[in-house]
Amino acid sequence: MNPKAQIMDSIAMRRSITRMAHEILERNKGLDGLVLVGIVTRGARLADRLAERLMEIEGTKVEVYHLDSRPFRDDVAQTAGSRPIQGFEVTGKTVVLVDDVLYTGRTVRAALDALMATGRPRTVQFAALIDRGHRELPIRADFVGKNVPTARDEKIAVHLTEVDGEDGVWIVGQP
Repeated sequence: MNPKAQIMDSIAMRRSITRMAHEILERNKGLDGLVLVGIVTRGARLADRLAERLMEIEGTKVEVYHLDSRPFRDDVAQTAGSRPIQGFEVTGKTVVLVDDVLYTGRTVRAALDALMATGRPRTVQFAALIDRGHRELPIRADFVGKNVPTARDEKIAVHLTEVDGEDGVWIVGQP
């Protein structure tokens, strides 16, 4: 990693997740019929954290599912035998799709295709810890932890304790 600047530490991440949890509650007037679907890998961990925060705030457990959208990507070669995801039902539910970074929108598009392969949600909302711009598709986040304008040659590195051993978000330049 060639960090240019740290834009969030563990405290800022916790605050952003807490704020996003409150925004989800306010927008949906509670948690009835709501499920969180985290995009593997870091989006899944963030969905788990959002669920924990919602439990702390409301005292109600929220269902959390993890979604691997890679078989639905249009910019990655598909492997033989790729099939729609299984293991959870979204029909009639309010789904909050969760990811770490919103960039071109292609991961979210693939995740929406994967969701639709499982059923027909009542509505889908999207939460991203970081929105860095540079969209290639008309996709926007309903809940954003932090907007971080970046150059195309920069990257955002999100580290989560569960995956990377530390919490933090950095702008990273190309080596």
